[in-house]
Amino acid sequence: MRSLYGFLPKDIALLLPQEKPFRGRQIFTWVQKGIDSFDSMVNIPKYMRQYLQEAGCSLFCSHVIDQQIDHDGTAKLGIQLQDGAVIECVLLTDEHGRKTACLSSQVGCAMGCAFCRTGLMGLTRNLSAAEIVEQFHHLQDLFGTISHIVYMGMGEPFANLDAVRTSIQILNHELGVNVGLRKITISTCGIADGIYQLAENGPHVKLAVSLVAADNELRRTLMPITNAYPIETLYDAMKAYQQATGRRITLEYVLLGGINDTRKAAHQLISYTRGINVIINLIPWNPGAELDFTAPSGDAVKRFSEYLTEAGVHVTRRYRRGRGVNGACGQLAVKYQQTL
Repeated sequence: MRSLYGFLPKDIALLLPQEKPFRGRQIFTWVQKGIDSFDSMVNIPKYMRQYLQEAGCSLFCSHVIDQQIDHDGTAKLGIQLQDGAVIECVLLTDEHGRKTACLSSQVGCAMGCAFCRTGLMGLTRNLSAAEIVEQFHHLQDLFGTISHIVYMGMGEPFANLDAVRTSIQILNHELGVNVGLRKITISTCGIADGIYQLAENGPHVKLAVSLVAADNELRRTLMPITNAYPIETLYDAMKAYQQATGRRITLEYVLLGGINDTRKAAHQLISYTRGINVIINLIPWNPGAELDFTAPSGDAVKRFSEYLTEAGVHVTRRYRRGRGVNGACGQLAVKYQQTL
Protein backbone atom coordinates (compact mmCIF):
# COMPACT_ATOMS: atom_id res chain seq x y z
CA MET A 1 0.00 0.00 0.00
CA ARG A 2 1.20 3.52 -0.85
CA SER A 3 0.43 6.12 1.78
CA LEU A 4 -0.80 9.41 0.32
CA TYR A 5 0.97 11.17 3.19
CA GLY A 6 4.14 10.93 1.11
CA PHE A 7 2.65 12.53 -2.02
CA LEU A 8 2.79 16.15 -3.16
CA PRO A 9 -0.21 17.55 -5.11
CA LYS A 10 1.50 16.94 -8.45
CA ASP A 11 2.18 13.30 -7.49
CA ILE A 12 -1.47 12.75 -6.57
CA ALA A 13 -2.54 14.33 -9.86
CA LEU A 14 -0.38 11.79 -11.72
CA LEU A 15 -2.40 9.01 -10.08
CA LEU A 16 -5.51 10.49 -11.70
CA PRO A 17 -4.43 11.18 -15.31
CA GLN A 18 -8.02 11.51 -16.53
CA GLU A 19 -8.85 14.21 -13.97
CA LYS A 20 -8.01 17.90 -13.88
CA PRO A 21 -4.87 18.84 -11.87
CA PHE A 22 -6.86 20.69 -9.21
CA ARG A 23 -8.06 17.32 -7.92
CA GLY A 24 -4.51 16.55 -6.83
CA ARG A 25 -4.44 19.77 -4.83
CA GLN A 26 -7.83 19.04 -3.27
CA ILE A 27 -6.87 15.55 -2.19
CA PHE A 28 -3.50 16.72 -0.85
CA THR A 29 -5.26 19.33 1.28
CA TRP A 30 -7.56 16.68 2.74
CA VAL A 31 -4.70 14.29 3.47
CA GLN A 32 -2.65 16.98 5.22
CA LYS A 33 -5.57 17.70 7.53
CA GLY A 34 -4.62 14.39 9.13
CA ILE A 35 -7.59 12.34 7.93
CA ASP A 36 -7.59 8.55 8.22
CA SER A 37 -10.55 7.77 5.95
CA PHE A 38 -11.24 8.44 2.27
CA ASP A 39 -14.85 9.12 3.24
CA SER A 40 -13.68 12.36 4.87
CA MET A 41 -12.98 13.83 1.42
CA VAL A 42 -16.52 15.13 1.03
CA ASN A 43 -15.86 17.24 -2.10
CA ILE A 44 -14.11 14.40 -3.95
CA PRO A 45 -16.40 12.19 -6.09
CA LYS A 46 -16.93 8.71 -4.72
CA TYR A 47 -15.69 7.02 -7.89
CA MET A 48 -12.39 8.92 -7.56
CA ARG A 49 -11.92 7.86 -3.94
CA GLN A 50 -12.65 4.26 -4.86
CA TYR A 51 -10.17 4.45 -7.74
CA LEU A 52 -7.39 5.55 -5.41
CA GLN A 53 -8.09 2.71 -3.00
CA GLU A 54 -8.25 0.14 -5.81
CA ALA A 55 -4.93 1.51 -7.13
CA GLY A 56 -3.30 0.54 -3.82
CA CYS A 57 -3.30 3.96 -2.17
CA SER A 58 -3.94 4.30 1.53
CA LEU A 59 -3.93 6.91 4.21
CA PHE A 60 -1.94 6.15 7.37
CA CYS A 61 0.41 3.18 6.90
CA SER A 62 1.60 3.43 10.51
CA HIS A 63 -0.07 3.48 13.90
CA VAL A 64 0.77 4.50 17.45
CA ILE A 65 1.47 1.54 19.74
CA ASP A 66 2.91 3.38 22.74
CA GLN A 67 2.54 6.81 24.31
CA GLN A 68 4.53 8.19 27.23
CA ILE A 69 4.39 11.68 28.76
CA ASP A 70 7.12 13.02 31.04
CA HIS A 71 6.47 15.29 34.03
CA ASP A 72 7.87 18.23 32.01
CA GLY A 73 5.26 17.74 29.27
CA THR A 74 7.54 15.97 26.79
CA ALA A 75 5.68 13.25 24.91
CA LYS A 76 7.17 10.21 23.18
CA LEU A 77 5.33 7.96 20.75
CA GLY A 78 6.19 4.44 19.67
CA ILE A 79 4.99 4.00 16.08
CA GLN A 80 4.70 0.70 14.26
CA LEU A 81 5.22 0.78 10.52
CA GLN A 82 3.58 -1.34 7.84
CA ASP A 83 6.36 -3.95 7.88
CA GLY A 84 6.26 -4.26 11.67
CA ALA A 85 9.32 -2.11 12.35
CA VAL A 86 8.99 0.30 15.28
CA ILE A 87 10.30 3.85 15.54
CA GLU A 88 10.00 6.65 18.09
CA CYS A 89 9.28 10.36 17.77
CA VAL A 90 9.04 13.10 20.38
CA LEU A 91 7.05 16.26 21.03
CA LEU A 92 8.74 19.06 22.97
CA THR A 93 6.84 22.01 24.43
CA ASP A 94 8.81 25.11 25.45
CA GLU A 95 8.06 27.67 28.15
CA HIS A 96 6.02 29.72 25.66
CA GLY A 97 3.82 26.76 24.73
CA ARG A 98 5.38 26.29 21.29
CA LYS A 99 5.42 22.67 20.17
CA THR A 100 8.29 21.06 18.28
CA ALA A 101 8.10 17.67 16.58
CA CYS A 102 11.34 15.66 16.70
CA LEU A 103 11.04 13.30 13.75
CA SER A 104 12.96 10.12 12.93
CA SER A 105 14.39 9.55 9.45
CA GLN A 106 15.54 5.93 9.80
CA VAL A 107 14.76 2.76 11.70
CA GLY A 108 17.84 2.73 13.91
CA CYS A 109 21.10 4.38 12.89
CA ALA A 110 24.39 3.29 11.34
CA MET A 111 26.52 6.19 12.58
CA GLY A 112 27.60 4.50 15.82
CA CYS A 113 28.09 7.58 18.00
CA ALA A 114 29.44 6.19 21.25
CA PHE A 115 27.21 8.28 23.52
CA CYS A 116 23.90 7.65 21.72
CA ARG A 117 21.48 4.77 22.44
CA THR A 118 20.03 4.82 18.90
CA GLY A 119 23.41 3.82 17.51
CA LEU A 120 23.28 0.58 19.50
CA MET A 121 20.33 -0.54 17.34
CA GLY A 122 22.29 -0.46 14.12
CA LEU A 123 20.45 0.44 10.94
CA THR A 124 17.40 -1.54 9.79
CA ARG A 125 16.30 0.69 6.91
CA ASN A 126 15.48 4.20 5.76
CA LEU A 127 12.02 5.66 6.27
CA SER A 128 9.88 6.76 3.36
CA ALA A 129 8.68 10.35 3.09
CA ALA A 130 5.20 9.15 4.10
CA GLU A 131 6.53 7.45 7.24
CA ILE A 132 8.26 10.68 8.22
CA VAL A 133 5.22 12.89 7.54
CA GLU A 134 2.91 10.50 9.39
CA GLN A 135 4.96 10.96 12.58
CA PHE A 136 4.13 14.66 12.47
CA HIS A 137 0.43 13.97 12.05
CA HIS A 138 0.33 11.37 14.82
CA LEU A 139 1.87 13.93 17.18
CA GLN A 140 -0.36 16.77 16.04
CA ASP A 141 -3.50 14.66 16.26
CA LEU A 142 -2.73 13.82 19.88
CA PHE A 143 -1.22 17.07 21.14
CA GLY A 144 -2.47 19.95 18.99
CA THR A 145 -0.91 22.38 16.54
CA ILE A 146 2.83 22.00 16.02
CA SER A 147 4.83 25.03 14.91
CA HIS A 148 8.40 23.67 14.64
CA ILE A 149 10.06 20.54 13.28
CA VAL A 150 13.49 19.07 14.03
CA TYR A 151 14.91 16.07 12.16
CA MET A 152 16.64 14.90 15.32
CA GLY A 153 14.93 11.63 16.14
CA MET A 154 16.24 8.18 15.23
CA GLY A 155 18.68 8.04 12.33
CA GLU A 156 20.92 10.37 10.33
CA PRO A 157 18.83 12.64 8.03
CA PHE A 158 21.59 13.10 5.45
CA ALA A 159 21.81 9.32 5.03
CA ASN A 160 18.20 9.47 3.77
CA LEU A 161 18.20 12.89 2.16
CA ASP A 162 15.75 12.25 -0.70
CA ALA A 163 12.95 11.15 1.64
CA VAL A 164 13.78 13.90 4.15
CA ARG A 165 13.72 16.52 1.40
CA THR A 166 10.35 15.29 0.10
CA SER A 167 8.88 15.26 3.61
CA ILE A 168 10.02 18.87 4.11
CA GLN A 169 8.37 19.89 0.83
CA ILE A 170 5.14 18.27 2.01
CA LEU A 171 5.18 19.73 5.52
CA ASN A 172 6.15 23.17 4.20
CA HIS A 173 3.50 23.17 1.42
CA GLU A 174 1.02 26.06 1.56
CA LEU A 175 -1.91 23.68 1.02
CA GLY A 176 -0.83 21.50 3.93
CA VAL A 177 0.37 22.24 7.46
CA ASN A 178 2.62 24.96 6.00
CA VAL A 179 5.46 24.90 8.56
CA GLY A 180 7.92 27.61 7.46
CA LEU A 181 11.46 26.65 6.45
CA ARG A 182 12.80 28.91 9.21
CA LYS A 183 10.98 26.66 11.68
CA ILE A 184 12.47 23.42 10.34
CA THR A 185 15.90 22.12 11.38
CA ILE A 186 17.96 19.22 10.10
CA SER A 187 20.42 17.85 12.65
CA THR A 188 23.39 15.85 11.37
CA CYS A 189 26.32 14.04 12.94
CA GLY A 190 28.51 15.74 10.35
CA ILE A 191 28.02 14.33 6.85
CA ALA A 192 29.70 17.11 4.90
CA ASP A 193 28.49 15.88 1.50
CA GLY A 194 24.88 16.16 2.68
CA ILE A 195 25.48 19.72 3.89
CA TYR A 196 26.89 20.67 0.48
CA GLN A 197 23.90 19.06 -1.28
CA LEU A 198 21.48 20.98 0.93
CA ALA A 199 23.37 24.22 0.24
CA GLU A 200 23.23 23.67 -3.52
CA ASN A 201 19.76 22.21 -3.93
CA GLY A 202 17.83 23.17 -0.78
CA PRO A 203 15.53 23.36 0.94
CA HIS A 204 17.37 26.00 2.97
CA VAL A 205 16.20 24.99 6.42
CA LYS A 206 18.12 25.57 9.62
CA LEU A 207 21.16 23.36 10.17
CA ALA A 208 22.34 21.81 13.43
CA VAL A 209 25.60 19.86 13.56
CA SER A 210 26.55 17.50 16.36
CA LEU A 211 30.19 18.38 17.03
CA VAL A 212 30.90 17.02 20.55
CA ALA A 213 34.63 17.69 20.25
CA ALA A 214 36.68 20.24 18.30
CA ASP A 215 39.59 17.80 18.18
CA ASN A 216 39.81 15.08 15.55
CA GLU A 217 41.50 12.51 17.76
CA LEU A 218 38.90 12.74 20.52
CA ARG A 219 35.99 13.09 18.13
CA ARG A 220 36.97 9.92 16.26
CA THR A 221 36.62 7.91 19.48
CA LEU A 222 33.17 9.39 20.08
CA MET A 223 31.86 9.82 16.53
CA PRO A 224 33.22 7.42 13.89
CA ILE A 225 31.91 9.70 11.11
CA THR A 226 35.01 11.81 11.81
CA ASN A 227 37.08 9.23 9.91
CA ALA A 228 35.22 10.16 6.72
CA TYR A 229 34.73 13.84 7.51
CA PRO A 230 37.39 15.40 9.77
CA ILE A 231 36.41 18.59 11.57
CA GLU A 232 38.26 20.72 8.98
CA THR A 233 36.14 19.25 6.17
CA LEU A 234 33.04 19.74 8.27
CA TYR A 235 33.99 23.37 8.92
CA ASP A 236 34.29 24.05 5.17
CA ALA A 237 30.87 22.50 4.52
CA MET A 238 29.24 24.57 7.25
CA LYS A 239 30.83 27.73 5.89
CA ALA A 240 29.52 26.91 2.40
CA TYR A 241 26.03 26.37 3.81
CA GLN A 242 26.18 29.69 5.63
CA GLN A 243 27.31 31.48 2.49
CA ALA A 244 24.46 29.92 0.50
CA THR A 245 21.74 30.58 3.05
CA GLY A 246 22.83 33.37 5.39
CA ARG A 247 21.62 31.24 8.30
CA ARG A 248 23.36 30.87 11.64
CA ILE A 249 24.31 27.26 12.37
CA THR A 250 23.76 25.48 15.66
CA LEU A 251 26.61 23.35 16.95
CA GLU A 252 25.28 20.65 19.25
CA TYR A 253 27.84 19.90 21.95
CA VAL A 254 26.99 16.94 24.17
CA LEU A 255 28.94 17.36 27.42
CA LEU A 256 30.44 14.12 28.70
CA GLY A 257 31.75 14.27 32.25
CA GLY A 258 35.56 14.32 32.38
CA ILE A 259 35.92 13.85 28.61
CA ASN A 260 35.00 16.98 26.68
CA ASP A 261 33.99 19.41 29.44
CA THR A 262 37.47 20.69 30.26
CA ARG A 263 39.00 24.13 29.84
CA LYS A 264 41.19 22.77 27.03
CA ALA A 265 38.15 21.41 25.19
CA ALA A 266 36.39 24.77 25.56
CA HIS A 267 39.33 26.66 24.05
CA GLN A 268 39.53 24.18 21.16
CA LEU A 269 35.85 24.82 20.52
CA ILE A 270 36.34 28.61 20.69
CA SER A 271 39.14 28.43 18.11
CA TYR A 272 37.12 26.14 15.85
CA THR A 273 34.14 28.49 15.64
CA ARG A 274 36.11 31.52 14.45
CA GLY A 275 35.00 32.64 11.00
CA ILE A 276 31.49 31.16 11.06
CA ASN A 277 28.30 32.41 12.66
CA VAL A 278 27.27 29.73 15.15
CA ILE A 279 25.46 29.25 18.39
CA ILE A 280 26.70 26.49 20.68
CA ASN A 281 23.94 24.36 22.19
CA LEU A 282 25.36 22.72 25.32
CA ILE A 283 23.64 19.41 26.07
CA PRO A 284 24.56 17.61 29.29
CA TRP A 285 24.75 13.92 28.39
CA ASN A 286 21.53 12.00 28.94
CA PRO A 287 22.23 8.61 30.55
CA GLY A 288 21.55 5.32 28.82
CA ALA A 289 21.81 2.10 30.80
CA GLU A 290 23.89 0.47 28.06
CA LEU A 291 26.40 3.33 27.78
CA ASP A 292 29.48 3.85 29.95
CA PHE A 293 29.65 7.63 30.30
CA THR A 294 29.03 10.10 33.10
CA ALA A 295 26.89 13.22 32.96
CA PRO A 296 28.82 16.42 33.78
CA SER A 297 28.20 18.14 37.09
CA GLY A 298 26.20 21.33 37.19
CA ASP A 299 29.37 23.25 38.06
CA ALA A 300 31.22 21.76 35.08
CA VAL A 301 28.43 22.81 32.71
CA LYS A 302 28.43 26.31 34.20
CA ARG A 303 32.21 26.67 33.89
CA PHE A 304 32.24 25.41 30.32
CA SER A 305 29.47 27.83 29.38
CA GLU A 306 31.35 30.71 31.01
CA TYR A 307 34.56 29.92 29.08
CA LEU A 308 32.63 30.25 25.82
CA THR A 309 30.65 33.33 26.82
CA GLU A 310 33.78 35.16 27.98
CA ALA A 311 35.29 34.53 24.54
CA GLY A 312 32.25 36.07 22.86
CA VAL A 313 30.75 32.79 21.62
CA HIS A 314 26.95 32.60 21.62
CA VAL A 315 25.81 29.81 23.94
CA THR A 316 22.51 28.22 24.89
CA ARG A 317 21.94 25.35 27.30
CA ARG A 318 19.63 22.45 26.53
CA TYR A 319 17.62 21.58 29.59
CA ARG A 320 16.93 17.94 30.25
CA ARG A 321 13.45 17.58 28.83
CA GLY A 322 12.10 14.09 28.25
CA ARG A 323 14.63 12.13 30.31
CA GLY A 324 11.85 10.52 32.34
CA VAL A 325 10.54 8.74 29.24
CA ASN A 326 13.92 8.19 27.52
CA GLY A 327 12.90 10.86 25.04
CA ALA A 328 15.82 13.27 25.46
CA CYS A 329 18.72 13.77 23.05
CA GLY A 330 20.50 10.46 22.39
CA GLN A 331 17.98 8.33 24.30
CA LEU A 332 15.71 7.08 21.51
CA ALA A 333 16.05 3.34 20.97
CA VAL A 334 13.70 0.44 20.34
CA LYS A 335 14.84 -2.76 22.00
CA TYR A 336 13.34 -5.03 19.39
CA GLN A 337 11.74 -4.95 15.98
CA GLN A 338 8.61 -6.86 15.15
CA THR A 339 8.24 -8.45 11.74
CA LEU A 340 4.90 -9.10 10.13
